Amino acid sequence: MAGRQQRPRGVRPHVTGRPGDRDVQCSASSAPGCYITMPMASIQAFSPAALGPLTLKNRFIKAATFEGVMPRGQVSPALVDFHAEVARGGAAMTTVAYCAVSPGGRVHRDTVVLDAERARQLRALTDAVHAEGALACAQIGHAGLVANTVSNRAPTLAPSTRLSAPAMGVVRAATAHQLDGVVDDFGAAAAHAVDAGFDAIEIHMGHGYLLSSFFSPNLNRRTDRYGGDTARRAELARRVAERVRRTVGDTVAVTAKFNMDDGVRRGFWLTDSLPTARLLEADGHLDALQLTGGSSLANPMYYFRGDVPLDEFIASQPRAVGLGLRLIGKRMFREYPFTEAFFAPQARQFRAALSMPLILLGGINRMDTVTAALDDGFAFVAMARALLREPDLVNRFREKTATEGLCVHCQKCMPTVYSGTHCVVRSGEPVNLSGLAMS
Repeated sequence: MAGRQQRPRGVRPHVTGRPGDRDVQCSASSAPGCYITMPMASIQAFSPAALGPLTLKNRFIKAATFEGVMPRGQVSPALVDFHAEVARGGAAMTTVAYCAVSPGGRVHRDTVVLDAERARQLRALTDAVHAEGALACAQIGHAGLVANTVSNRAPTLAPSTRLSAPAMGVVRAATAHQLDGVVDDFGAAAAHAVDAGFDAIEIHMGHGYLLSSFFSPNLNRRTDRYGGDTARRAELARRVAERVRRTVGDTVAVTAKFNMDDGVRRGFWLTDSLPTARLLEADGHLDALQLTGGSSLANPMYYFRGDVPLDEFIASQPRAVGLGLRLIGKRMFREYPFTEAFFAPQARQFRAALSMPLILLGGINRMDTVTAALDDGFAFVAMARALLREPDLVNRFREKTATEGLCVHCQKCMPTVYSGTHCVVRSGEPVNLSGLAMS
């Protein structure tokens, strides 16, 4: 199994490679906006690589995708099996999606809160992943405006007072004292992640969740230390990263899932996100950034791309919510054609501006895309839907029995988060959650 290696804090592994000197013609499935540049010497996708104190056996990470198998926030055997299968399929590390740092920070009641009891339950998951030769990462976060307060039966927080559809009402601006508590909650969750046996912690700084919403000039209208210019809007995220690092030291890797842009008018854009990333890099608390974009509040298809499964979403919801989706669904779920590595144009600007390791995310389905990303200087690639369709795709790439995944980007896996996230092409049967909570 790949393991930990110690290095001085703040010393980054050198990543070679920048856009190269010969272009590869894009396939029809890649164009338009294709991202493939091939230098003459390729970095090997299956060579080990450093991530903070860790050595990953290859460059493939399973990105966090909400698994939908945590009834009332309990860790289930289905959750363990989900990640063990990905580990068995060849990924170097698999990420458990969205472990809330507090009850009010859950997306809804079927979200894990990373406390001492859940840490004990999650040990079965990390043990299973390690037994398959992979590493395990816990994504931790606070949902903020994305939290369903009715389901959670707990209030949530926002940078500024505003109406939130998921909260089904007005969310009040967090006080400075409440934000101190959020920082404490992230530190406590990080400690529990270490106790659970996780090798890495990913701080959620994207998709309109709490830390991401503080970045946004559209959502953050504060005039105190947490609002105003780019640096002040980054203050909460920087405090969280510092607390998590101080809590865990060099025992695990610490990364962040970071929004490059929200895909929303007057939202977080590269003019703010690039300087924010430079601040996070200069602080030295993070081992890598996984680059993403979009808003769960206003533009979720921005980070999915491809077909919009609106009918399936409507069918998966209670009747009243389904009726609402019929009225506003086409405005909320905008269509973005799928292109291979769709976040690469923005991500390459981050690669040019930063020296820290970066993880490329977003529609990576082909082996030549992986090779090109590594040649372009990205340390790792993160894959999600491709591994829902084929959990063993990394092994098949390594064995050269496949050069492209079978995911067709229909996005019909998205509505299955309410019944156990799965590829409907691979298996149309929902996961039976009855009696699955682990003791």
